[in-house]
Amino acid sequence: MKMILAIVRPDRLEEIQTALNDIGVSGMMVTEGLGLGDQKGHPKRYRGLEYSVKMLAKIRIEIAVADCQSDEVVDAIRKSAYTGSIGDGKIFVYALEESVRVRTGEMSEAAL
Repeated sequence: MKMILAIVRPDRLEEIQTALNDIGVSGMMVTEGLGLGDQKGHPKRYRGLEYSVKMLAKIRIEIAVADCQSDEVVDAIRKSAYTGSIGDGKIFVYALEESVRVRTGEMSEAAL
């Protein structure tokens, strides 16, 4: 099993959900947050004063999948999150040792 963690722009969430649903993946955890990377923020104006916003809104998506699905899920996220601009995000894939469905007690891939 694999855990896929994607940190992307908030405005791309709907496209990512659609792409994942198209390949049969419906379960995910989505968290809103702030992040800083190569994008380095951007200037804003408020009442005539300019200030710099360094931390930008990002969405963190976590998806647990079977090993055989991980490449397909990563590709779907990458294609649907792409805008071509700096700050599109990152995708991390790491090994998932075990999963347990709380309600039924199912374990491993059956719990996904």
